[in-house]
Amino acid sequence: MDAWNGIGRLFIIAGLVLAGVGVLLTLVERWSSAGAAFGWIGRLPGDLSITRERFSLYVPIATSLVLSILLSVVFYILSWIFRR
Repeated sequence: MDAWNGIGRLFIIAGLVLAGVGVLLTLVERWSSAGAAFGWIGRLPGDLSITRERFSLYVPIATSLVLSILLSVVFYILSWIFRR
């Protein structure tokens, strides 16, 4: 049952991190300096945006890649810290 305790802690930490990011993104509109810091999300050169008369398509390819790399680095560092 010790393995389940580790998985439970991981889910708790992941939930807290997701909640923190959600609060941060919700409050970012109130702070003008923070809005400038996160203004690049969804506006990178590799993000595709097609708008027609009755059709709109948005595919955030570059933003997804950047966020994937950032999250991979964060989770690698967290796993390195918790392995000690």
